[in-house]
Amino acid sequence: MNGLTAVRSLTTLPVVTLGGDAVAHVKDTVFDTAAERIASFTLTGRTLMSGPLPQDLPWPAVHCLGRHAVMVRDEGALCDLPRSVARRDALRGRLLGAHVLTDDGDLVGTVLDVLVEGGTSGRLVAFRIAAHRELVHGSRHRRHPVYVPRGEVLSVSGRTVVIPAHATTYVTDDLPSFPVRAGARHGRGRGTAR
Repeated sequence: MNGLTAVRSLTTLPVVTLGGDAVAHVKDTVFDTAAERIASFTLTGRTLMSGPLPQDLPWPAVHCLGRHAVMVRDEGALCDLPRSVARRDALRGRLLGAHVLTDDGDLVGTVLDVLVEGGTSGRLVAFRIAAHRELVHGSRHRRHPVYVPRGEVLSVSGRTVVIPAHATTYVTDDLPSFPVRAGARHGRGRGTAR
């Protein structure tokens, strides 16, 4: 597995060509929730004070997603896009702040961040959520940050993520133990709907 990267940390990453030129910065990450991966990035100019660019970076044009830069072969990887389309797609694919509901209809938290697999994958791996006490039994905190593996999520639609009521089995509150839990889940096969 490639390293896991939090989507919040992608904002302002430079987009760099294999020739070493910084051609843009990441503004937002847009997800294809059906494919469970990054669809594209909306962009700002070369300097952090630049405004939004009328271009985006589709995931197939990404050479590699690293911790310090998004690598592309050359500047031709950026696609011209009408601003209205870029804005619509960014809003549609934004998962941060989405409500997390159980299949029983209980609101159990909100999405704080999304973990994706780096390298050439871009696969959505987990959600970091601000969980209510109903999800993390025994927690004294009203909102407790935890990780929920993507495999436990039943659906992601618009501004709502639905998880099974039994998802507390796979919830963990520390990132180092997350890959172990996620790996255990994948080893059991995929019995949940997507």
